[in-house]
Amino acid sequence: MDRAVDERRQSVSFEVRLPQQLVFRTRQDKASEPIPYSAKRYGKKTAPNGSNLMKNCIARAAIAALFPAFISLNPVAAQAAELHVMSSGGFTAAYKILGPKFASDTGNTLDTTLGPSMGKSPEAIPNRLARGEPADVVIMVGYALDDLIKQGKVIPGSRVELADSRIGLSVREGAAKPDIGTVDALRNTLLQAKSIAYSDSASGVYIQNEMFKKLGIEDQVRPKAKMVPKIPVASVVADGQYEMGFQQVSELLPVKGAQFVGRIPEPMQSVTRYAAGIPAGAKHPEEARALLRYLASPEALETVKATGLDPIDGK
Repeated sequence: MDRAVDERRQSVSFEVRLPQQLVFRTRQDKASEPIPYSAKRYGKKTAPNGSNLMKNCIARAAIAALFPAFISLNPVAAQAAELHVMSSGGFTAAYKILGPKFASDTGNTLDTTLGPSMGKSPEAIPNRLARGEPADVVIMVGYALDDLIKQGKVIPGSRVELADSRIGLSVREGAAKPDIGTVDALRNTLLQAKSIAYSDSASGVYIQNEMFKKLGIEDQVRPKAKMVPKIPVASVVADGQYEMGFQQVSELLPVKGAQFVGRIPEPMQSVTRYAAGIPAGAKHPEEARALLRYLASPEALETVKATGLDPIDGK
């Protein structure tokens, strides 16, 4: 136990909390309890003798004396901040790669909460902000961010566009992949499907309110189609609850147990723009701006594309 506490004191940690929270830590964690002397640690059956105790005290005093010099020579350590970030699903796969890189380069800690860009669930980003949860950065669907700007909850000049996201389809791993290569093929696939799932965020709202109507099959599919709140749609496909599921490609790809079929035809697409901003009252606005610049930089572009997102035209 003592050794474990000692290791926690000295090691750099990277902690991930799912499904609702991620924490990227690069600063040294403090031990949560004092390290007692023990026979196991010192290889003795009794507490250390006076000589060992004196050596230990001298070593600690030396470290304490050197610490101010370390801080003066390492401004990053002195200025590191804990940023509270709220991110919605479509950009999460890219963020889980880019976030730790930013944290490592800057020394900042990113305490990240996941939630949809809209909807009635308590986890939705607008509802979290309404409850007064702290946030330095919000990453979400562009038009939902615009609503928060209009409400005065996000600083207008802080808005940064990140990537575009298209809708795709997944089925259970091992199942036959249906044909969705053309509009007619997509229509036939949906008519033949036993059950259909879609998200409660931007892509699902579009599918429910517009796409089924455009295909002329709203009445036929309504009884077997359902909006799935809060969780990745592919997860309920992977466990067999639904035959197929629609969501943004970047949210379908990471789910194990489901296989990605492809994007829906372009005439039926709804492209979702992801953007980020700084909430009013953010405690660390300068560090937040640095994070937004990095997420929108050319350096992040390959990661954005690799996770199923599309670069914004002109980038």
